[in-house]
Amino acid sequence: MSITWPARSSLLWRILLSTSLAVTAVFALTGWMVQRYTTNVSQQSLEQEVQTSLEAYRSLWSARVRNLSAFSRVISSMSDVRAAFLTRDRATIQDTAEQLWSRGFEQDARFLVLDPTGQVIASLTGTPEFILDPGTIEAARARFPAQVSGYLSRGSQLFYVVLTPVYVQAQQEQGLLNVLLMAFQINDALAQELKQSTHGSEFIFTHNNSVAASTLKGIDLEYRSRPQSGSGIRRLADNGQDYLVAGTELRNMFGKVTSELFIARSFAGPSEVLSQLRRSIAAFWVAGLLVALGLTYLLSVRILGPVRRLDQAAAEVAKRNYEYRIPVETKNELGRLATTFNAMCDSIQTSREELIRQEQIATIGRLSTSIAHDLRNPLAAIYGGAEMLVDGELSTDQSRRLAASIYASSRRIQELLQQLLDVARAGAAQTELCRLADIAAAACEDVAQAASLRSVEITVDVPSSLLVLVSRDRLQRVFVNLIGNAIDAMPRGGRVSISGRSEDAIAVVTIEDTGPGIEEKAWPHLFKPFASFGKKNGLGLGLALSRQTLLDCNGELWAERVRSGARFVMRLPLATSSTSPAAAEQVLSS
Repeated sequence: MSITWPARSSLLWRILLSTSLAVTAVFALTGWMVQRYTTNVSQQSLEQEVQTSLEAYRSLWSARVRNLSAFSRVISSMSDVRAAFLTRDRATIQDTAEQLWSRGFEQDARFLVLDPTGQVIASLTGTPEFILDPGTIEAARARFPAQVSGYLSRGSQLFYVVLTPVYVQAQQEQGLLNVLLMAFQINDALAQELKQSTHGSEFIFTHNNSVAASTLKGIDLEYRSRPQSGSGIRRLADNGQDYLVAGTELRNMFGKVTSELFIARSFAGPSEVLSQLRRSIAAFWVAGLLVALGLTYLLSVRILGPVRRLDQAAAEVAKRNYEYRIPVETKNELGRLATTFNAMCDSIQTSREELIRQEQIATIGRLSTSIAHDLRNPLAAIYGGAEMLVDGELSTDQSRRLAASIYASSRRIQELLQQLLDVARAGAAQTELCRLADIAAAACEDVAQAASLRSVEITVDVPSSLLVLVSRDRLQRVFVNLIGNAIDAMPRGGRVSISGRSEDAIAVVTIEDTGPGIEEKAWPHLFKPFASFGKKNGLGLGLALSRQTLLDCNGELWAERVRSGARFVMRLPLATSSTSPAAAEQVLSS
């Protein structure tokens, strides 16, 4: 994944933003890993605490049941108890039971004396309504003389009951005299006692899908959800609080599972630790981000100082200031880069001077070669004609033809010299208010003979109202050059069309021919000096000087690609708005 920065964002801001993103990502990943590790450790610790609480409960409960069973067994074996029970007198049995109770047994337990059918004979700290149904007693008697114990429900109440038989010797066998019932209720007080014994674990006793006793008020039965781990640990959500819960089955006197016990540990402590951890991570992130940004800013400013100087130096070189140099302050990578940049500037400056010198020499050579080549033919014609005039006796017609040839050759030399003068004093000619139609017509007259020899038709459609402020002679040579190029490109005849129009105070003149068009290789060099394609004579300055003439007149000259032929377009500002009405009227009336 790549980051796309705004085009004009500074390097300093990119570094600062990159640093902040990197620090944020590192802290986020670190915080996530620490939080996940802490959560796993907290959950494992809670699971261990739940398992420890469950083991502690089993130990406490086993001790409590053993004490209850042992007390019942001792009572059942006492001779005075049996003697009292043999009387069958309820009052005697009640008095004896009260004496036994006063010896210090658990005050929250229930102590009942039952006859063999399950009827209550005497009851202490209990209610006479605590009656076992005949089926329960009958099933218990099948397991006598061993003690029978287990959980027993009465309505919404849950008890733990121990049944101890009291036998009497009758002839050769023992007979069941009475049954001692000792029980204690599973209530909220007992759950609170277990909670204190296990250092804060929550206890929930259930029976028939209802809560019989609990240390949690208004508990929902979501603890019956699927275990969260292989150890039987479940997740409990109660009133917006999360708990880890371990359960164990509670069996009745006959080994049947009728109830369940759940021991829970709250996530409140670990959640508070995690909240503090998140706050600490956030504080460390803010502090770390500020420190990282501060250090990054200081380092970036120190590093980017030389980079800015390099940027400024590159801008100066782009402005052709090859003498600009960067001070070298260090010997590290940036110092070596500055040294290399200075060496590059030295090399560019030396190469540029050498290139200019070689270009000047090459230009002089090309100019000399072109001038010598172009002047050789007309000078030869002048020399030969003059020699014939001096040495020979010629007729009048012959003399006239030689004079015409000498005149044409001298005019060709004049044009070549004028081109050289135009190169030397470009932009210095005097301007005057001219009609474009007149300049185009005068140029057509200059090339009329050449056009006639090559069967080239020239048409001019330039409105006479187009007035421009230009150098008449220079602009006329532009027309002559463009029309002459078109004529040279059509040796077998063709047509040259010159048209003009006005567009928003701009005069637009188009010169188009029906020739073969401009070669593809000529387009990149079309308006460069000494660029000549397909012409045997000339310096290759015509189009370059023509475009410079238009530029000097605040205009422009360019070529357009067309399907056939060539098309050149000139743009010149109209002069009617910047010239006095009298001067414009004088030009229009002339």
